[in-house]
Amino acid sequence: MVERGAARERAILAAVIAVVGEVGYDAMTMDAVAARASASKATIYRRWRNKAELVRAALDAYDADVNATAPDTGTLRGDLVGAVEMARDKATPAYLALIGGLVNAMRHDPELDAQLRAHIADDELSPFAAALQRAIDRDELPTTVDQTLIHDVAEAMITHRVSQGAPFDDPFIARVVDDVLLPLLRRDAR
Repeated sequence: MVERGAARERAILAAVIAVVGEVGYDAMTMDAVAARASASKATIYRRWRNKAELVRAALDAYDADVNATAPDTGTLRGDLVGAVEMARDKATPAYLALIGGLVNAMRHDPELDAQLRAHIADDELSPFAAALQRAIDRDELPTTVDQTLIHDVAEAMITHRVSQGAPFDDPFIARVVDDVLLPLLRRDAR
């Protein structure tokens, strides 16, 4: 068994990502997650009511872990580039398949739909949150900056790029940051 507390929770949430990635949401079972995490089903059910809630917790933890690696370059532009680079690193074929499968599953599972919508709406999980907050703290941006807009626009551009199979390369990242995000932020700063 995995030790109690935070380590056990991390093992369970990592197991969810692995199991859903391998078999999909519909075929994911609490038994499979428990076996992968070396935990009991009772441990899982004490913390999460159902598999939709468990998947949301796993995605929340995954995004928080990725965001924790965000670089602090000391500049807004550098931090935005770092955030988009993190998105590029995260956009592996396995991750994209996992997300695609969850999007398909949420179409026929109202509980999963609600949980994924709550995950998406959590502004604290935006890869841009830390970069924008640091810029606010440095007085580069006003506190009223529309952080949700920045996240939504960047995510839309990234999603479009990835879905088209176009290169998610350094010139694309520079275009997103220099031609779209920074002008939007400058508009908000006026």
